[in-house]
Amino acid sequence: MPQQQTTTDVLVLGGGPAGAWAAWHAASQGAQVILADKGYLGTSGATAPGGTTLLVIPPVAELRDAAVQARLRAGGYLSENSWIHRVLDQVEQNLRQIEEWGYPFPKDQNGNPLRTHLHGPEYMKIMRRVVRKAGVRILDQSPALELLHDKHGVGGARGINRLTGETWEVRANAVVVATGGCAFLSKGLGCNVLTGEGLLMSAETGAELSGMEFTRQYAPSFADGTVTRGRMLAWATLYDAAGNPLHRGDRTFGSIPELMLKGPVYASLDLADTEEKQRFLRNAHPIFFMPLERAGINPFKDKFPLTLRYEGTMRGTGGLRLTGADCSTTVPGLYAAGDAASREKVTGAISGGGAYNASWAICSGSWAGQGAARHALSQTRRADSRQLRAAGRMGLAGGASASGTLDPKPLIAAVQQEILPLRINYFRSEPGVAAALQRLDSLLPYITGRPPATVQGIVQSREAAAMLQAGRWIYTAALARKETRGLQRLEEYPALDPRQTHRLILSGIAQIRTSTEQVPHARELQASRKEQAI
Repeated sequence: MPQQQTTTDVLVLGGGPAGAWAAWHAASQGAQVILADKGYLGTSGATAPGGTTLLVIPPVAELRDAAVQARLRAGGYLSENSWIHRVLDQVEQNLRQIEEWGYPFPKDQNGNPLRTHLHGPEYMKIMRRVVRKAGVRILDQSPALELLHDKHGVGGARGINRLTGETWEVRANAVVVATGGCAFLSKGLGCNVLTGEGLLMSAETGAELSGMEFTRQYAPSFADGTVTRGRMLAWATLYDAAGNPLHRGDRTFGSIPELMLKGPVYASLDLADTEEKQRFLRNAHPIFFMPLERAGINPFKDKFPLTLRYEGTMRGTGGLRLTGADCSTTVPGLYAAGDAASREKVTGAISGGGAYNASWAICSGSWAGQGAARHALSQTRRADSRQLRAAGRMGLAGGASASGTLDPKPLIAAVQQEILPLRINYFRSEPGVAAALQRLDSLLPYITGRPPATVQGIVQSREAAAMLQAGRWIYTAALARKETRGLQRLEEYPALDPRQTHRLILSGIAQIRTSTEQVPHARELQASRKEQAI
């Protein structure tokens, strides 16, 4: 039995921007809210240590319509114009709210605030303060391990406190999963955003996923670090091992995988050739410089080796399938926000990048929090009166039925061997992906053992299970979409197929099922191609 048990209206899992906005909005609707974060709300996640740009387009009809149409085309006509407009409207409201809370946006020469960028540490410090002021109870260092559910839907979650080792259970009539996607970079007791537990927990209750094939996203990083603030390379010259320049100011990164197949690639931020430019970059993304400085490298003068880090569903598009404007899912009482939710409705088949993903976190968190509060407050009985049961299976086995002890570290390494290599996941081919999927499937028996009897062992076992399952979903979807569209590519199908202008829906754990969902703008692609043929 869990050592800490409580009941609330809404439980938010995840303490990044999406989770913080969800908690604040749910509390603002009059709901009792608990937020559980694997780290510390205000410092954990990808936003807190750096900075982020935002999707801000002036409310001029012509400008916005042009931007929305451009995004629709770039995303392979899988996005929805109405959702992109919703994001543009909502993020503007929220940025004004942040300014009222005290965020110091810079101003132009006329005194108008420039709300195009957020400094992560300041932003998340404010979010923690306002969330607490709204009456939200925060469970720091408290990763969720599994959801609770019954025939009526989701009803809470169970987890563990990293510091005390105590288990906790929160019963709630609505749950917002905002724990991020999967980048396959396990750091033991790192943050959920790296390993995708939110996707696994939700799928175990019957939630569906969408867009998992659009995950062929790698980002450049200092070879001896893990920071993927690739936009800094806009100020860089890329060099080969002999010191010959290859590219300058490369922000698309599309050429880097091909260059790395030929040999090592180095970078130097030598285009930031004044103290003013260098100071601006250091202030905008301080975390980018930390591993370089620790290695004794001056990135503005020295050349440093690059590698590519796989960002999976973080910078990819896939996640939990959304069924309503309130970010509801296919399971009653379960809502998704941020990287845990599929962003196809906004980005289509391409990456949300920095600005879209940051704006999506703000907006989807707001919508999910409001929707969860409405659902929870409409229920006629409290969650603690429901016959709830734990949904977790993968990586949480125990008791007499468990087959030995689960050692998560070699399992994580085995999954990474199938997911991280460029030759398998970036340069995708049917035989390569199919063979990797078969090897991942063969790892399923290894997650039925008992996790190590330590907090770290329990959390790592769940991370390993989430990484394995996410990999299986990604490759299943990649093989099902036999075309090249956005972040999906198969060597045997190098062109976009208009007949596949639909979303791929996945469900199931051991047995993964696929289906399709129609999109509202599919006919526009057909019309566009006919016009090009004339």
